[in-house]
Amino acid sequence: MKTLLDSSPVLPRRSLLIAGMAGLAGLGLAACGKSAEDSQQALVPAEIDPRSTCDLDGMLLADYPGPKAQIFYEGTPQPLFFCDTVELFNTLLRPEQVRAVRAAFVQDMGLADWEQPRGHWFEARNGLYVLGSKRHGSMGPTLASFSREDQAQAFIKSWGGRLLRYAEIRPEMVDLSGGALHDSRM
Repeated sequence: MKTLLDSSPVLPRRSLLIAGMAGLAGLGLAACGKSAEDSQQALVPAEIDPRSTCDLDGMLLADYPGPKAQIFYEGTPQPLFFCDTVELFNTLLRPEQVRAVRAAFVQDMGLADWEQPRGHWFEARNGLYVLGSKRHGSMGPTLASFSREDQAQAFIKSWGGRLLRYAEIRPEMVDLSGGALHDSRM
């Protein structure tokens, strides 16, 4: 059975990027005598405070609803925040994105309050995402992030949309000129 990923022109580019990032991370960790496992265990997502701003547009994260995100790049102790998951994926999927990513975190909207999300961070690549729901984030239509499929399915039942895995999200789904899907109707 052919999947969405089988026909995606992004997959080879994403695979090369991931392989390159893994290689760079491995070289850096070998140089300092740490294993990749030690590095990931030590990394803890930062929490949003009233002064936390979006790296792309300077918006105050605490002022807007919907899932937030953060990226830890190699060589930087603090994450860069994003006021919406659409911005996170747009950044990660750009062909010019070459900075080594240590980790990317999103909020679990099965646990966090949609209107004022705080905490409940998890590794973005382990997430399930709902595209095309009636719920909007700070940038309009968004990708609602979940760590559990049953919570994502309950969200879909209430708000509509379709379920995607991390690897199924493509650049055209996260266009910043109109958020995730310009038209949220399914």
